[in-house]
Amino acid sequence: MGYEGEAWLGIDLGTQSVRVLLAAADGTVLGAGSAPLAGMRDGVRHEQDPGEWWTALCTACRGALKDVEDPAARIGGLAVCGTSGTVLLTDAAGRPVSPALMYDDGRAWAEAERLRSAGLTVQNTWGLPKALWLLRTHGRGRVTHQPDLVAAQLVGRPVPTDSSHALKTAYDVEREAWPDIPGVPELPDVVRPGTPLGEVCPAAAQATGIPAGTPVIAGMTDGCAAQIASGALRPGSWNSVLGTTLVLKGASAEPVRDPTGVVYNHRAPDGSWLPGGASSVGAGVLTAAFAGADPAAMDARAAAHEPSGAVAYPLVSPGERFPFLAPHASALVLGEPDGEADLWAALLQGVAFAERLCLDYLHHLGAPMDGPLTFTGGGARSPYWNQLRADILGRPARVPEQTEPALGMAALAAHGTGSGPLTDVADRMVRIHTVLAPRPGRTALFAEPYTRLVDELAARGWLPPPVAAHARERLGRDTAGS
Repeated sequence: MGYEGEAWLGIDLGTQSVRVLLAAADGTVLGAGSAPLAGMRDGVRHEQDPGEWWTALCTACRGALKDVEDPAARIGGLAVCGTSGTVLLTDAAGRPVSPALMYDDGRAWAEAERLRSAGLTVQNTWGLPKALWLLRTHGRGRVTHQPDLVAAQLVGRPVPTDSSHALKTAYDVEREAWPDIPGVPELPDVVRPGTPLGEVCPAAAQATGIPAGTPVIAGMTDGCAAQIASGALRPGSWNSVLGTTLVLKGASAEPVRDPTGVVYNHRAPDGSWLPGGASSVGAGVLTAAFAGADPAAMDARAAAHEPSGAVAYPLVSPGERFPFLAPHASALVLGEPDGEADLWAALLQGVAFAERLCLDYLHHLGAPMDGPLTFTGGGARSPYWNQLRADILGRPARVPEQTEPALGMAALAAHGTGSGPLTDVADRMVRIHTVLAPRPGRTALFAEPYTRLVDELAARGWLPPPVAAHARERLGRDTAGS
């Protein structure tokens, strides 16, 4: 394959696969490769064998580079993202000495309780409680985040972690320091995303096909990587990632303060802030309730049920994290849906109601909301659902052509190797495929079921009354307004 100018590799260590993209400066994908990953799930336990990450990475890299002519002259650098909160222990040489506890492993609840009693705002599935659990159950070791292990194998030695992955290990991104908490082990050195970590060593080059000497740049979490790939990096911009669950990530000149810890702030390479939160509502409920269904066919049938006869808060799993913290919350359906199509409609609308409530909560906290909204994730492949969400939110939305986290890491690698501010690099790489506008009258059509849902969430004690009142007060406005 021939092309002009440099290109960059983005590597995404996902839950089910490793994905690698080679992207040019204008966002053109020049090569792509992937390899599957296996995991072990049992109740709240979710582990992966960290040795499989490297094996899968080698396969995915060779797939991405197989048609590239003279990669040594073309690849300007690479960056790696991983799942947020995934940790393991390594020895002094950087080799794994424990399994990897994945982002949603929930066994460290006792450690999390102890940390919260010491004054830290952490959730049970965050990295620091899990690191303490690993140290208690597996003995000594160096606390390591998922991409740190792969970056170390690429450069041939242990590397610092990046502040984005360190956030859920309780790194203070404002002070740029670890907290001083008794009983917490020594934690790794930390650098900002976009910082050079080293160069691909000869052994890694032979295994992966990436040219020796390629700069390796400190990455960010997969959620931040997807945000970069959406182009939502200027203050007031937001990216709504609808996959199995729903994640909202935005950009702000200042941190968005949330005393409950529901919304937390990553720090961008330039020192600005990327606030966001992760809900347990999402498209996973469709798979659970309608196994084997044809989504496009169900969407077509659901269009006759606007609004649905039922109102849903479609949690994928028990407990909610955003837009409110309710560990014991459960999925709910108000009313009786009129058959399968109406239930499908209720679930689609329920996710959009949760999405609106997330935006209302962010507005309640004082987050800037006046920039563009971008839809990404698997749910954004549905044209019907995209339009429905724009209608319920009452605001325009954009859908990019390419939204993989690996593209975001290619952009970060370009920034880290001197191609300019990350906002400008992303503007050049991100291509908008569709722009949606809410249809006249549709936002008002969904006001009553949204109010019913807000009232029910408040009545159950899950949604704080001031947040519920703010959501009701904003009913007559779009979610970008003041």
